[in-house]
Amino acid sequence: MRSSSYSVMPARTLRALVVLALAAGAVTVAPTAGAETAAPALAAKPYMGWTSWSMQSSKYPGLNPDGDYSYLTEANVLEQSDAMAAKLKKFGYEYVNIDAGWWMDKTWKSGFDRYGRQKADPVRFPSGMKAVADRIHAKGLKAGIYLPAGLEKGAYGEGRTPIWNADGCTTADIVYGDLRTTNGWDSSYKLDFSRPCTAKYIDSQAQLIADWGYDFLKLDGVGPGSGKSGDQYDNVADVAAWHKAIAATGRPIHLELSWSLDIGHAADWKKYSQGWRVDTDVECYCNTLVSWENSVDDRWDDTPAWTRHAGPGGWNDLDSLDVGNGEMDGLTRAERQSYATLWAIAKSPLYTGDDLTRLDSYGLSLLTNREVIALNQGAAPPAHPVTPSDPQQVWAAKNPDGTYTVALFNLADAPAAVTADWTTLGFTGKATVRDLWNHENLGTYKNRITQALPAHGSRLFTVTPRGDRLTWTGIEAESATNTLAGNASVADCSACSDGKKVGNVYLGSKLTFNDVVVARADTYQIKVSYISGDARSVDVSANGGGATRHKLPATGDWGTVSSVYVPVTLKAGSNTITFDSGTGYAPDIDRIDIPTSS
Repeated sequence: MRSSSYSVMPARTLRALVVLALAAGAVTVAPTAGAETAAPALAAKPYMGWTSWSMQSSKYPGLNPDGDYSYLTEANVLEQSDAMAAKLKKFGYEYVNIDAGWWMDKTWKSGFDRYGRQKADPVRFPSGMKAVADRIHAKGLKAGIYLPAGLEKGAYGEGRTPIWNADGCTTADIVYGDLRTTNGWDSSYKLDFSRPCTAKYIDSQAQLIADWGYDFLKLDGVGPGSGKSGDQYDNVADVAAWHKAIAATGRPIHLELSWSLDIGHAADWKKYSQGWRVDTDVECYCNTLVSWENSVDDRWDDTPAWTRHAGPGGWNDLDSLDVGNGEMDGLTRAERQSYATLWAIAKSPLYTGDDLTRLDSYGLSLLTNREVIALNQGAAPPAHPVTPSDPQQVWAAKNPDGTYTVALFNLADAPAAVTADWTTLGFTGKATVRDLWNHENLGTYKNRITQALPAHGSRLFTVTPRGDRLTWTGIEAESATNTLAGNASVADCSACSDGKKVGNVYLGSKLTFNDVVVARADTYQIKVSYISGDARSVDVSANGGGATRHKLPATGDWGTVSSVYVPVTLKAGSNTITFDSGTGYAPDIDRIDIPTSS
């Protein structure tokens, strides 16, 4: 046992089918990405804007009157640009992003220029892509465009299509001889970057969109990720080539990668891009834009592992924020606020897929809340869960000014109370609380704040400590005084506090911490430091009493330590605390810390 004193800082199958049709014609964690003394030239803060995909993909009446995915037209894009300039620009929204299909006709047949590069469909975009970018820029906004990874099959031209500005190079010289496919929908041939002509093709695409005046590129179907893995779907070389090609154009172009990127390649995504989608499409491909279950609520489980990778220069992208259109969004008011709250505290880019011409008053208030936007855009780090991934959750982050961002979420399907205990923030006693959504100072709260929340509801606070720092007593999982049962065993762990952990806690295995001494009987918030490549559950009990099952979020891999706090009721004097896998697989345990004094 040892003591220490510290503060705690705290696309889906349907889309696959769509893009296959197109082709037929991814708290104590500090941000690290892009952390440099000087602010990065791009993505110094999460970008804000609008994207066309949510309305393109929805079956809401009237959105796609000329057939599925027909919404994407020059007229509609410019209408949304006008609405953004009028309603959202002054709040920081600036990117107008054109998604998949701009080079497709309404039967999804692709159009390419004589060099195998995507060419605007003359019906969808009769003025051409440069003219559209010019119109967007005239509003004081930035223009974004979309491309899939690889060489689209329709651009191959039997291998005889010449590459722009690359004498003697044709499409046969840039792909593998067996024409292996790549990206999340196998809609392209995989580029072979061992061949000297290949980078020239990416150069030609980058130069084209730069000449058109685009400021943003979404590169989609990138692997590992996008539902695919293995060498055939490894597009790291593509992303690196795009990074280099964009730099060579001399035009600042934000490169965003999509979708469900492999966290094992986070270092590559951070090196070569400004943002990466950490999850599936948020759209439900149904008669609304999104739905809570498919897949807004997935983000609470899938975001935590990525938190440490976000920072100036590169951000975790949670996908479109569709909270502005009421019934068309397909969410309750409580769900809309929780959706916006998570995006804000996770420091996700804030880009909506709503129809900006018909934002309702509540949706407009969510998208334009200056205090919430300031939290997302300012120096505050991304928040992380400080409690397990149970239906009632608390997320928090320590801000540079000593305050804390604290969000309460009730993810259950029925109303419930949620409590943020100041212990989980590293202090005890009093704190003042401000409600960011309602712009209201709530006064002083001692030791904790509890709120009754509706189903899928939330609150978002800034908490300013007025109390005392805590001291903690730590016990290593591998301590000789502990008891291991079943398969549980001590293993090396370079990231762990003493270089060891207890793993193999599965199928009835247990780890019991013995002689946990506290001065008085109470319910304590025990800090659990653990390692888990995926989300895993564990039963926690004290002194042989009834256990409570908690799901601990993934830490991202089996070499990264994270922590959450779990409540445990202890008696005065010596106690035991047991972690039991039950019938499943529990996380590996590094140590526990017990608050002892203030």
